[in-house]
Amino acid sequence: MVWTWRYETADGSLVTLPDQEEYPGQGDAESWIGENWKELLDGGVDRAVLLEDGNVIYSMSLHES
Repeated sequence: MVWTWRYETADGSLVTLPDQEEYPGQGDAESWIGENWKELLDGGVDRAVLLEDGNVIYSMSLHES
């Protein structure tokens, strides 16, 4: 299984990062987003979508509630 993040703007447009990472597990992917979400938000990403082997697991806003 390969876990990745897909990044989107508020209107749903994709944001492509030059070094898209793959993670061996869901926990690894979630730890990474937890450490880097502010930088992603500053870079124009509004929403992150967690994918397992290309299938959507869930999506979340990077904006604080």
